[in-house]
Amino acid sequence: MRHNKKFNHLGRSKAHRDALLSNMATSLILHKRIFTTLAKAKALRVYVEPLINRSKEDSTASRRVVFSYLRSKEAVTELFKNIAEKVADRPGGYTRILKTGNRLGDNAKTCFIELVDYNENMLKEKAPKKTRTRRSKKSTAAETAAPAEAPAAPAETAAPAAEPAAPAEPAEKPAENAEK
Repeated sequence: MRHNKKFNHLGRSKAHRDALLSNMATSLILHKRIFTTLAKAKALRVYVEPLINRSKEDSTASRRVVFSYLRSKEAVTELFKNIAEKVADRPGGYTRILKTGNRLGDNAKTCFIELVDYNENMLKEKAPKKTRTRRSKKSTAAETAAPAEAPAAPAETAAPAAEPAAPAEPAEKPAENAEK
C-alpha cells in the first residue's frame, strides 16, 4: 500500500531530488523568478515556502536550519534581509506559478515560479473597470451631445482674444506641390 506517499519524486533519487530543489530554491531567492516545468515548480513551492516562513524570525537557529536546506550564504543573506521584510505581514502564499504553455521538444508543461511581492506588474493597482449598462444608446447619445456643445462655444471665443493669430503661409506651399 502507498499510504501517505503523495509528493512527486520527479524521477530522481532522494539525494538528486534534494540537490535539485536546493539549487532551484537558491535561484528563486536570488533571481526572484525562474522558468521550469510545472512538476518541478509545484515541488519547489512545497520546499521553499516553509523556508520563507522561517525567515520571518531572524535568529541564529532559523538561519542554521535554512542554511542546511539551501547551502548558500548569499541566498540565506538575501532571504533574511530583503525577502523577510517584504513578506513580514503576509500569512502564507509567498510564491506564484504562472503557466506558459508546452515545451517544443518533449511537450512538457512549462511555467515560471516567482516570489509574489517582487512582481511589479501584478502589484500595480488596476483601474476599476467601467460597468456597462444595457440601456438604449439613442437616449444616452442625445443627453451627452447636448451639454457638450454648450460649454464649447465660450471657450472658442476666449481663445482668439487671449493670443494673436500666427501669420499664415500655407497658401504658397500648395502651389509648390502642384508644380512638382
